[in-house]
Amino acid sequence: MPRLVVLTGAGISAESGVPTFRDAGGLWEGHRVEDVATPEAFERDPDTVQRFYDARRRAVASVAPNPAHAALAHLEARLGDDLLLVTQNIDDLHERAGSVRVRHMHGEIGRASCLACGSRVDVPGDLADAPPCPVCGERMLRPDVVWFGEMPYWLDDIDAALVACERFVAIGTSGAVHPAAGFVLTASAFGAATLELNLAESEITPFFSESRLGRATVLVPQWVDEVLGG
Repeated sequence: MPRLVVLTGAGISAESGVPTFRDAGGLWEGHRVEDVATPEAFERDPDTVQRFYDARRRAVASVAPNPAHAALAHLEARLGDDLLLVTQNIDDLHERAGSVRVRHMHGEIGRASCLACGSRVDVPGDLADAPPCPVCGERMLRPDVVWFGEMPYWLDDIDAALVACERFVAIGTSGAVHPAAGFVLTASAFGAATLELNLAESEITPFFSESRLGRATVLVPQWVDEVLGG
């Protein structure tokens, strides 16, 4: 089991230019993110939902990992299996920075799931164009992301890691989305030291042993240097 569990949220990718969609201006063509990120929204207006994620996919492809992503990849390279990186983000910036042990609890923007055969595949093109599933040929692909009201991925693995870890660190999370908002409580209950690195105080700041406020691109490399004794 990993000794260190790191959770990342929208705040770490925001510094690469990926919109958080929870800011005051976080609307897309007049739609609230909740209106394009629920199973009901997809059933009601699949074209709008598909175009929303096609646009997000292009936006992610246009930005690059930042020093916070790079620092976490460096930490993983040194710690190996002693580190588990859990992210609420659906972008691939951690992977592009070099991280490989990443658990995307809310899915991945570059993946699609087939409603016909259940396969999870790399996105073969804009999903608004209804490309065929590479496995079964049916044109029933949806973004392989976890929408509001759906069950996140990897929860059993994450829960086991939180129970066993010695340290839990949350980076750039709002503390507004469950079950991730409760991870600090689980880790604390089983004796882990807990640290929050965030731009501003979150809804769950009081539950951490320590909280440091500032930009992830500054705080994360500094913290990684501390962990590695630099």
